[in-house]
Amino acid sequence: MGMSEYMKDIRNKVGHTLLQMPSVTIINFDETGRVLLVKHRDTDLWVAPGGAVEPGEIPADAAVREMWEETGLVVELVGIVGVYGGPEFVVEYSNGDRTSYVTTVFEGRVVGGTLEPVDDESSEAAYFSREEVMALDTQPWVPV
Repeated sequence: MGMSEYMKDIRNKVGHTLLQMPSVTIINFDETGRVLLVKHRDTDLWVAPGGAVEPGEIPADAAVREMWEETGLVVELVGIVGVYGGPEFVVEYSNGDRTSYVTTVFEGRVVGGTLEPVDDESSEAAYFSREEVMALDTQPWVPV
């Protein structure tokens, strides 16, 4: 799946210029309190599942879609954790693209699916304890 046609079109026009993008992140805990993370194939960092909100897409729908694409899990959203942005949400990708995300973080409860990366953005998906998360290479916003 990777970059949407919309983003490809924008990047063809503006190159690697820093873009401000709305995004979603989904926090999911298993029955023992471990948090679900995916290993981003491009940056090789562990992150909570999530991604860009497409034009005209409802953020909650984007969260459910991104969770499915990155983990193979279907979630029911149970709440909004918060909305975040700032310097620590700037990502530079291996191709030179730079994006500053403003992300709505949802909490999701798994209602179906099988845990395995579905798209080409994630190489691994797993649940981690707080101690295990602290030992991983993560983006600064990963919950611990």
